[in-house]
Amino acid sequence: MIYNPKRALELLRMGSGRSDSEFRDGQEEAIRYIVEGHGRLLVVQKTGWGKSFVYFIAIKLLREAGSGPALLISPLLALMRNQIAAARRMGVCAATINSDNQDEWSLVEDQLTEDKLDILLISPERLANARFQSQVLADIAAQISLLVIDEAHCISDWGHDFRPHYRLLERMVRTLPPNLRLLATTATANKRVMEDLATVLGPGLDVSRGDLHRASLSLQTIRLPSKAERLAWLAEQLTTLPGNGIIYTLTVHDANQVADWLKRCGFNVEAYTGETGDGRETLEQALLDNEVKALVATTALGMGYDKPDLAFVIHYQMPGSVVAYYQQVGRAGRALDAAYGILLSGQEDSDIINWFIGSAFPSRQEVADVLEAMEQEPDGLSVTELLYRVNLSRKRIDTTIELLSLEAPAPIARQGKQWQLTAAALDKGFWDRVERLTALRKNEHRQMQDYIRLPFGAHMRFLIDALDGDPGIITRPSLPPLPTTVDRSSVRAADEFLHRTHWPIKPRKKWPNGGMPLYGVKGSIALQHQGQPGRALCSWGRSGWGALVEQGKYRDGRFSDDLVAACVTMIQEWGLPSSPTWVTCVPSLRHPDLVPDFAQRLAAALGLPFFRVLTKTTSRPEQKKMANSIQQARNIDGSLGVKGDVPGGPVLLIDDMVDSRWTLTVASWLLRQHGSGEVWPMALSYSGY
Repeated sequence: MIYNPKRALELLRMGSGRSDSEFRDGQEEAIRYIVEGHGRLLVVQKTGWGKSFVYFIAIKLLREAGSGPALLISPLLALMRNQIAAARRMGVCAATINSDNQDEWSLVEDQLTEDKLDILLISPERLANARFQSQVLADIAAQISLLVIDEAHCISDWGHDFRPHYRLLERMVRTLPPNLRLLATTATANKRVMEDLATVLGPGLDVSRGDLHRASLSLQTIRLPSKAERLAWLAEQLTTLPGNGIIYTLTVHDANQVADWLKRCGFNVEAYTGETGDGRETLEQALLDNEVKALVATTALGMGYDKPDLAFVIHYQMPGSVVAYYQQVGRAGRALDAAYGILLSGQEDSDIINWFIGSAFPSRQEVADVLEAMEQEPDGLSVTELLYRVNLSRKRIDTTIELLSLEAPAPIARQGKQWQLTAAALDKGFWDRVERLTALRKNEHRQMQDYIRLPFGAHMRFLIDALDGDPGIITRPSLPPLPTTVDRSSVRAADEFLHRTHWPIKPRKKWPNGGMPLYGVKGSIALQHQGQPGRALCSWGRSGWGALVEQGKYRDGRFSDDLVAACVTMIQEWGLPSSPTWVTCVPSLRHPDLVPDFAQRLAAALGLPFFRVLTKTTSRPEQKKMANSIQQARNIDGSLGVKGDVPGGPVLLIDDMVDSRWTLTVASWLLRQHGSGEVWPMALSYSGY
């Protein structure tokens, strides 16, 4: 096919909205390569270079010449939304089929059938969907003129955003005609990743690799061990930092906490996490329109989000790898002469990252437990049925099933809602890959630890070296370093905030699937027998009161008077619609006096009577050893009882730890059954990340 450079430039200017736009180094060459059908191409270019222009212009030229539609594999819904908007600006008809737009599937499928759609965007997980395979992909496979794999590093076992379903692409590519046009794009691929991609996407994969240096970015690392210091630093610097930006955190809890703190300090910020749900698009647009100073985000706001004039990207904690950091910090300064990329680091970073590394793959015992449970049921088991039989969390079971089902040959297969064993045994290569990836991620973590110790001015060279780029053209940061110390009064204010940040305890409204046989209950919990919304003073072992709770439980054997005073303050600020008239607590056979002692002192401080009316009737394993909600519910079933008369009136129900909420649910139900008033649960600490 003959490449039309004049039309390509017209499309670039339509897409960019600028009549004077010109192609960047390598852009036009990549478009020509694809249009003329020279083979398969991997484009490795820094964020903001314009990789999407390459494939949208190429497909527009192909479609105008009479070729079939393109298929684009994209990892995130937010990324798809931006890609579709960019495509429409240059007259490319783009649509997506994903889990969030089921009401549009029929329309999109009709457009494909009638050849009215230029490009279909899907996630890699869609390739495993039986309906999509049979009703969509089978009909268009022969007509596809271009396969685009965006964020191609996700294919690689080495890639920092490894997505298991990208492994399906490897099998798909093997079946494609050798002359099919294939374009893979990424901003973050070192030599190891590129070698892996060449193996997967070959034969004959050509590579177009650009300069990774971001001259507009002034990078800096600042070590502030405590959360209070980092919160104070953020509040001080956002006062003077110009423009708008993103503040990244490692966890959802931290995103919410940082956003709450900054709001209290008067800043217009919002939290953006995987739990934001339907509000994501609104928040993305608010940042695009400079309606918020910053979004405080997890990696849910990542690949594909394009705001060229972001003035800063700040990391509240250290990311797990250099490639992840380069991807995230690269959101800043794309269309600015200067922008900040600041990495704060603290004492909890490594604990969180090591937890992520340790939980990324199932253990040998977890795999054995799942396979053994299936072996005992030839007709298969649903995920819910597995939760009854295997003491693993829902997430661990889902991860195990997902990874096993993507093996070739796979030891398990899905039949409707059931998972069954196949004749294939799990190949040793599975464990080799797990060990290799785990070791790699530990090495990446150590590399980031080296990065945070660098002096100002040395960071960009380090990143480009780590990504196997050419560091020869590095320029000095154009902005001065930001302060590395914080005013002590600001730290005290942040520390007070952390000590007054509490966790909600949502009441359960239904018994677990299958009910509680020993209590003889199932289905919905009657409204008059439910606990009320409760509160936990802190999160386990973290900032604020967490460390003191941990010390009291496992070192001192007694919770301090400071925790009593903190709970009194929390209860006074709670604003309960019906004030408790008495106090009780959850009993324990292992630590019979720990919680009652605390509850009695708290009751005295509140001027309320304490009644020890709940009893532990049988010894059970600790709830923390139960890995999923069903196991936790069954573990508590029949283990609590009531002795003596239960006072009427609202009651404050005390426990030290809360996780699944089943203990508080059963205790509240028993108290209401025996005549108490409203039950207000209160715990010292929420556990888990």
